[in-house]
Amino acid sequence: MNILNHIDAFFGDSAHWQGYDGIPTRLLEHLQYTLMALAMAAAVGLPVGLITGHTGRGGNALALVATAARALPSFGLMVLMFILIGLGMAPVMIPLVVLAVPPILVTTYEAMRSVDPAPVDAARGMGMAEAEVLLRVEVPMALPLILSGLRTAAIQIVSTATIAAYVSFGGLGRYIIDGLYQKDYEKTVGGAALVAVLALATLGLFWALGRLTVSPGVRRRG
Repeated sequence: MNILNHIDAFFGDSAHWQGYDGIPTRLLEHLQYTLMALAMAAAVGLPVGLITGHTGRGGNALALVATAARALPSFGLMVLMFILIGLGMAPVMIPLVVLAVPPILVTTYEAMRSVDPAPVDAARGMGMAEAEVLLRVEVPMALPLILSGLRTAAIQIVSTATIAAYVSFGGLGRYIIDGLYQKDYEKTVGGAALVAVLALATLGLFWALGRLTVSPGVRRRG
């Protein structure tokens, strides 16, 4: 059987659409891991990137931290956390957050530094406080690049969250890991297809978010 036949057999089996191992349940688990990790990574990366980008200080340190974080193997870090902490959500979340922070952090910093200085100077000349300049001028102009960093982090999390299945968690990775162990290639291919579809859906979501939140003038300039 080729890959398309495996996919058709997987999605055509009604047993895969119900119960604790059904596609809706595994998809919701995967989305839960993704949203939790992305929220935590954004809570770390966005404020630091915005402040350092606004002040223009710390760019070299950010590059060093991002390079170091990207060099860490997610699977190895997860296994290490599992050994040190034990079974729980933390061993899964830590490597996902470590993976997602660098693109958010660095892209946000670069987005802030790429803002045209003319409107920023004009806002300061009008007497705006620095917080107002940041939130009302710089962030709206930098939003397309900021969203691109969040999009990159989200795609990486969606793809990497499959490793949660290695430490007995759920998600779409459960199909891939169990399918390989059971030599059930329909399940393995079906799980991989679901991850790919979810990644594409994430791209579409961020495209729509950009259309809704980025002003037309900034989009045209971009």
